[in-house]
Amino acid sequence: MTRNSPAPSSPTPSSPPRVPPDNGPPVAREEFDCVFDQVRTWGRWSEADRGAWNRVTPDVSRNAASSVRTGTAVTLALPWNTVPGPDNAKPALHHMTDLGDIEAPEPSTHKDFIAVDYHGKAVSHLDALSHIAYRGNLYDGRAARQVIDAGGARFGAVDRLGTLVTRGVLLDLPLTWGVDWLEPGQAVHPEAVLAAEERLKAEIREGDAVLLRTGHHRRRRELGPWDPSEASAGFHIDAMPLFAERGIALLGADGDSDVRPSPVEGLHSPVHALAIAAMGVPLLDNLDLETLAAACAEAGRYEFMMVVAPLNIPGGTGSPVNPVAIL
Repeated sequence: MTRNSPAPSSPTPSSPPRVPPDNGPPVAREEFDCVFDQVRTWGRWSEADRGAWNRVTPDVSRNAASSVRTGTAVTLALPWNTVPGPDNAKPALHHMTDLGDIEAPEPSTHKDFIAVDYHGKAVSHLDALSHIAYRGNLYDGRAARQVIDAGGARFGAVDRLGTLVTRGVLLDLPLTWGVDWLEPGQAVHPEAVLAAEERLKAEIREGDAVLLRTGHHRRRRELGPWDPSEASAGFHIDAMPLFAERGIALLGADGDSDVRPSPVEGLHSPVHALAIAAMGVPLLDNLDLETLAAACAEAGRYEFMMVVAPLNIPGGTGSPVNPVAIL
């Protein structure tokens, strides 16, 4: 007989956060489409389903490795979350399948089972280029209905990405703004990105992985969980042309990079659409950046080597992942 493993305790749910009128300015759909065309990189790479990861050449990886000073390694994944909550509508599964009953010959074994519907708000994961389509098209103009079916994705699947080793930059917005966290609904604009670069002395370069800390998980620990689908701090779409100009390879956050409520009329996840479908930039969602923020503050530097190794899932639209930052 098997049973679920003891689940981690969950903070007491908080009342829904007050959403300040800071997710704007509002953006009409026509304006969004202009930004989409502005940042689009379709046709740029022969290995199109790797998208912006084509920017991470062996030289980029070597330069990232050469930046390591202390060798301190920080994992960025949240714990496997089996506890239902307002931000975990589809809890991960974990139960034992072998409790080590002793049978000849020795040794006895202990085995367990895990499963997860990871595209949500509770699991640290990577979004591959097959995850998001805009107006029916994936990145590079591939019609989603022609390359995705019940068997998975034949374009932009996570197994096409491989392992990423590049330079990472942490944009610690609560530190630069002098607050404990950004309130859900707070948009981050390009001016804030530039100010964080200057304050933290970490310029974003081509091939970089850019990580946004909003203090999401510190707020959750202190005030309790809420539904980030309705209210979360993140980037306004006006920050995306800056990332396109810098040529980033990966974007991640302790939320999912999008500010919510969305400022774009009729579009729930506009940053997802711009990053993945237009720019070919995979996303890292639901990271735990609190330990990294403390390590960066102690080291006095906000750049590091970043390693992302998604599971090798043929046809997968993404993968649960445990990225590692090495200072």
